[in-house]
Amino acid sequence: MAKLDYHTQYIKRLSLKREEIPSFHTFPYNLPVMQTLDALTFHPNVTYLIGENGMGKSTLLEGIAVALGFNPEGGTRNNNFSSYDSHSELHHYLRVAKGFIRPKDGYFFRAETFYNVATNIEDLDKGPGPKIIDGYGGTSLHKQSHGEAFFAAFTNRFRGNGIYILDEPEAALSPLRQMSMLTRIHDLVNEGSQFIISTHSPIIMAYDDAKILELTVDGMQETVLEETGHYRMMKQFFTDKDRMLHHLFQ
Repeated sequence: MAKLDYHTQYIKRLSLKREEIPSFHTFPYNLPVMQTLDALTFHPNVTYLIGENGMGKSTLLEGIAVALGFNPEGGTRNNNFSSYDSHSELHHYLRVAKGFIRPKDGYFFRAETFYNVATNIEDLDKGPGPKIIDGYGGTSLHKQSHGEAFFAAFTNRFRGNGIYILDEPEAALSPLRQMSMLTRIHDLVNEGSQFIISTHSPIIMAYDDAKILELTVDGMQETVLEETGHYRMMKQFFTDKDRMLHHLFQ
């Protein structure tokens, strides 16, 4: 399948059913993103959700994933397990507008619970039949470093023509691996895939054919890489490292 456009993308728009939410003073509706969210439109290829800790990026991403039928802890729609039932009920209050074309593949990658997905795969593979781990390259994810296991999923399990929701995928990746991941995203985009990614990494958010939505206490604004707080902070640090360290250590 060819690269998606605004006519063929899988997920087009998200809106919050504000009139049905019982209270904006309780979690997760008291998060900054929920206070101002009405609707957002997704890019057909890559949409980034960025912002400081506590803005509600991961909670919103989780709500989107669950609304699309994924396990709150991650994996494919077939990963039906629960290590600790901590996800919110946000998905009940999200309205997701889908396109007329359905994806052939999909994955919710959540860095903080990927270990649980790896354990679930091992448990399922104890039974008869084809081994799930073969779809990840054939090597136990627990017998690889975090970064290697992450990249095994990106490289082997993401098969194209899919919707991929990634929450902080850079968590265990070196800068070199992050750049390799950009290459993988590009390949999958050209194979008819759509990404929704929450990240703190200026490298990961550098993909050109994308929309960057920055979450702040004042709301959600579309921006460009060079205007993001993440990029400006990193550039400031490496442009004048000694001065920055001087102020930090005073």
